[in-house]
Amino acid sequence: MTPALRFALREMRGGLAGFRIFLACLTLGVAVIAAVGSLSAAIVGGLERDARSLLGGDVTLRQVHRPVSVEQRDWLAGQSTRLTETIEMRAMAVRPDGAKRSLVQLKAADAVYPLFGTIETAPAEPMPGLLAEADGLPGAVIDPALLARLGLSVGETIQIGEGKFRIAAALKSEPDRASGPLDIGPRVLIALPDMARTQLLQPGSLAEFHYKLELKPGTTAEAFRTALAVRFPGEGWRVRDPSQASPQVERFVERLALFLTLVGLTALLVGGVGVGNAVRAYLDGKSVTIATLKAVGAPSGFIFRLYLMLIGLMAGGGTLIGVILGAGAPWLAAGALGDLLPVPLAVGLYPAPLALAAIFGLLTALTFSLWPLGRAQRVSAASLFRDAGSSRGQAPGPRILAAMGLSALLLAALAIGTAQQPLLAGWFVGGAIVSFGVFRVAASGLKRLARTLASAAWAGGRSPRLRLALANIDRPGAPTASVVLSLGLGLAVLVTVTLIEGNLNRQVVERLPDQAPAFFFVDIPSTQTAAFDALALSIPGASDLRRVPSLRGRITAIKGVPVEKAFVDPEVSWAVDSDRGLTYAATPPEGSKVVQGDWWPADYKGPVLVSLDARFRQGFGVEIGDVITVNVLGRNLDAKIANFRQIQWESFNLNFVLIFSPGLLESAPHTHLATIHVPPAQEEAMLRQVGDAFPNVSAVRVREALDTVTAILGAIGAAARAVTGLTLVVGTLVLAGAVIAGHHRRVYDAIVLKVLGATRRDLLGAYALEYGVLGFATAVIAILIGTLASWGVVTFLMRADWVFLPLPVGAITLLSLGITLALGFAGTWVALGQKAAPLLRQG
Repeated sequence: MTPALRFALREMRGGLAGFRIFLACLTLGVAVIAAVGSLSAAIVGGLERDARSLLGGDVTLRQVHRPVSVEQRDWLAGQSTRLTETIEMRAMAVRPDGAKRSLVQLKAADAVYPLFGTIETAPAEPMPGLLAEADGLPGAVIDPALLARLGLSVGETIQIGEGKFRIAAALKSEPDRASGPLDIGPRVLIALPDMARTQLLQPGSLAEFHYKLELKPGTTAEAFRTALAVRFPGEGWRVRDPSQASPQVERFVERLALFLTLVGLTALLVGGVGVGNAVRAYLDGKSVTIATLKAVGAPSGFIFRLYLMLIGLMAGGGTLIGVILGAGAPWLAAGALGDLLPVPLAVGLYPAPLALAAIFGLLTALTFSLWPLGRAQRVSAASLFRDAGSSRGQAPGPRILAAMGLSALLLAALAIGTAQQPLLAGWFVGGAIVSFGVFRVAASGLKRLARTLASAAWAGGRSPRLRLALANIDRPGAPTASVVLSLGLGLAVLVTVTLIEGNLNRQVVERLPDQAPAFFFVDIPSTQTAAFDALALSIPGASDLRRVPSLRGRITAIKGVPVEKAFVDPEVSWAVDSDRGLTYAATPPEGSKVVQGDWWPADYKGPVLVSLDARFRQGFGVEIGDVITVNVLGRNLDAKIANFRQIQWESFNLNFVLIFSPGLLESAPHTHLATIHVPPAQEEAMLRQVGDAFPNVSAVRVREALDTVTAILGAIGAAARAVTGLTLVVGTLVLAGAVIAGHHRRVYDAIVLKVLGATRRDLLGAYALEYGVLGFATAVIAILIGTLASWGVVTFLMRADWVFLPLPVGAITLLSLGITLALGFAGTWVALGQKAAPLLRQG
């Protein structure tokens, strides 16, 4: 090993010639994986560091529809040194003159809130003073977005429900905001005793009651949970501790990190093609050196070790640079995106994700370098001297092939084993293998087709430029395989992301507005449904009023097993993480189809039955006749599964994961949900009249919600395309490397053709045709793969309609042509500038 290492170090004295593309591809892929891992770790570290502030306490309890009993509250107070109570619900905020109104997320807090962290307001004053009554009106702290929407300012008055409040300050930040569910409106903070002024708390109102505790010294969250379950078994509250401070943020970070890591792996795999090309080109240039070493007695094993060490040193350098770049991601994100991130970052160095990125980089370099190394090892000295400048030879031996297989297997196992969602990572690995195979086969097919067409063009006396272009695609050493594989993978990913985003936008922007109602109305009291229906339908043009009863409940057991211990697929775990909306109905709702089992009779009066979303059949491992337990208003209901429904959520019909049979729930306190279609010109009249007559009813304007969704989809799509573009950048680097690797042959061919009478225009035309055909063929293959992938995702995963979108696909085709022509012309222009005499004398 020592002589081989010494020779490798001597080889490095020649500089980085031949390894620039190698280093660029490896560094870029490793940097992305290291940056994603470091940033994800910094966010999770921030969650752990500020867990108590983000959660609002050592332990929090949440209950829907009703507060805890006096006995329960006394027990909670006895377990803690401090206890704070808040109530959260949706409400409508109205200007004093009634000209404008908006849906808000109302939060009523007691004087102890917050236990941990601080609330930032403008002006900055203690919360008790801001919320205290002054000039006959209690105070409210309001999100600046709401002030701008209603045209109000600090010191003016706002109405919420039946109560009027003085705007005491603008809300800048709230310590436990990230721990709650996604808000659907701006935040308004009021004092807990002032909630009665609003008259919004009615039987069955969709209100959440939160209790946050600072536990007594020596009491752990686990011990508290155990004591709570023993003291009050079967309650439907949700209990969380700092390890679950912000599950929404954690899930988002995990999924985003997985997506970005897979994109980074794609870039790294595409870069692996560049690594293989660079190694092959480098060994081609070292063929005389290898032949000389073999001629003086160096065994094949020594040649292999020498250049494996050299490549290992280069790969180590490129990996180290990528790791250093990725390690700086938390500092960069904290400076550039600090205000946009959901939690403060715990900025620092995170060795685990950096080490993982380094292993990915080194394994990729090894996997793609072994083939050209193995081929060079098996070439005899005599054949190298006869064909100096080329290391082409036999296929690698069985040991090298076995090492390649083992390295690739380790790379796949690492990608799957370290992913938060191994199943998705497994699909990625399988898709990557299939894509590599498809592009390899496509490249071979393209070369055979070019050979056939070139022969036909020659026989028919067609254009010499076309013959030359087709012959170049199939010539020995042509970059066809590299172009199709590297550029094709990047384009395929870009086509997939673009078509998925385009179909989602089409669904939201074009189709949904035509069939979506104008409003969702929430918290309609059961005693006011008839009056509400009459008023809503009295608005000119109002139609298609649909109303259903609405309750909240939490799934507590599946087939008699508590959900904490039951089988729940991670894909549907959200259904048991918190409370779910539910209803009861005599007939199946529109927009759903019973796919297994039978619906109960309209006049059914027997034991409680439930209809379940069909996704949960496998997700919960349940069948018809199994029992699930749901806690509603503090009471556990055992319901037998009667049927499974396939739900068209995009239809905007009122539908629920859980629909119970009529009977028991009808007597429980609850409210109603309603949708209605109204002409745009009558929307303000509908909003004003319903708001005036029913201050406790919240209205969600669907048009605004769709605009928000469209903006979110646009932002996600732009970010996804930008990140996916990284794969295309690496593919372009690989393509540039292929052009550089074939530069010597390109120069020689150009000079020979010029000597034979070809003009610069002839050569430029031939090379333009060659790279144009390559770019177009690569785009077609990538479009086919990307189209198929997007169709599968949209149709089967998102369960939406899919259409082919020619405009973005056409733009991607032009992009492919532009990249290949630009790089091809760059190499060709240099080749055409060479003088013929020196090269011919050398030849």
